[in-house]
Amino acid sequence: MLRDITIGQYYPIDSSVHKMDPRVKIIITFAYIMSLFLVKNFMAYGYVIGFLVITIGLSKVPVKFIVRGLKPLFLIITFTFLINMFMTKGEILYEVGPLNITKEGLRQAVFMATRLILLIIGTSMLTLSTSPIELTDGIEKLLNPFKKIGVPAHELAMMMTIALRFIPTLLEETDKIMKAQMARGADFESGNLMKRAKSLVPLLVPLFISAFRRAEELAMAMEARCYRGGENRTRMNQLSISSKDYVGAFVTILMIGAVIIDRVMY
Repeated sequence: MLRDITIGQYYPIDSSVHKMDPRVKIIITFAYIMSLFLVKNFMAYGYVIGFLVITIGLSKVPVKFIVRGLKPLFLIITFTFLINMFMTKGEILYEVGPLNITKEGLRQAVFMATRLILLIIGTSMLTLSTSPIELTDGIEKLLNPFKKIGVPAHELAMMMTIALRFIPTLLEETDKIMKAQMARGADFESGNLMKRAKSLVPLLVPLFISAFRRAEELAMAMEARCYRGGENRTRMNQLSISSKDYVGAFVTILMIGAVIIDRVMY
C-alpha cells in the first residue's frame, strides 16, 4: 500500500509536458485547482476531465501509474462519499436503519468524490512531470517579487521541494521497517484501536531516527558543496518560456472560461 503512493515522485520521460517551463506548470496547477472549486454541475466536470485527459496523454505517464496513487486514499474518498450521501437531506430513496439515502445526497456524494479524485490526479501531475530542481527553480522565480518585503524566496522554495521529495523516501523507509518488524513477530493489523496504536511505537521510533539521520546527511552534503543559500548563485539551465507553454496556458484559459460560463449560465 505504501509503495502505491505517488505523491512527490518524479516520472522521468521525454514528453512535451515535461519540457514545459516549471513556472507555467505551477500556475496552471493552481488554475486547475481553482477551476475544480468553481464547478457547479457534472457538465462542467466534462471540461476539467477533458483538460486532464489531454494533459495525461501529452505527458506520456502511464495511466496505471497515476491511478495507483489513488489506492492509499481510497478510505478518504469512501468516507467523503458516505458522509455526503447520508448527511444531505432531501428526497428519500432508501432507508438503512436510522440513516436515509436521499436523491440529493447521492448526487452530492458522487459530485464531491469526483472532485477529490480529479484534485489528487491533477496535482500529482505537477510532481510527476517536473524534476525537483526544476520545481525549486520555478517556485523561487515565482516568489522573487516578494523578496522586496523580506520573503526568503530561495530558502522557501528549497524547503518546500525537499519536504515534497522526502515523502516517497520516508514511505519507502516505513515499508522496510514495517516488514522487518513483522519478520520479528510484530502485528500491525489485529486488535482494537488502542492496541494498534501501541503496535506503531516500534515503527515510529526507528522511522524518526532514520529521518533525522537522512536530514543530517543531506545537511552535511550541502555544506560540503559550499551551499550558502540563494545569494550570488548561478544556474546552468536558465528558465525560458516556449511555444509549448503558451499553448498550455491558452488551453487552461479555455478550460477555466468554459467552467465560469457554465457556472454563470446554469
